[in-house]
Amino acid sequence: MTKPDPRRPRRAQGALETQVLAALHEAGGPVTAGWVQDHLAADLAYTTVMTVLARLLAKDAVTRRREGRSFVWLPAADGAGLAALKMHKVLDGERDRRAVLASFVTALPEDDEQLLRELLDQVGDED
Repeated sequence: MTKPDPRRPRRAQGALETQVLAALHEAGGPVTAGWVQDHLAADLAYTTVMTVLARLLAKDAVTRRREGRSFVWLPAADGAGLAALKMHKVLDGERDRRAVLASFVTALPEDDEQLLRELLDQVGDED
């Protein structure tokens, strides 16, 4: 096993996932893992790309379907949808959802709080 190069800075947590998702969005349609590997700025092994795609699949951030002998990959949602998915996952992992939501709302800048109120009113009107 090779040791990490101490001169090379470590990636931020989730940076690879973000890069892979960006490549999938850029593709505009289903692509193979090899295509993703070729279109990333980083020099990554195919197995690394596959590992990242598998993690994103487990998080419901991407979908895949068999095409021939391999899979093609697609982002499951746009950027806003993925952010919402992350927020849901955080809430699902907490016991006191009310406290988490209250803390979130009270920490929002006034403009965002007003926007959230408007969106909640719109959803309420649709029911």
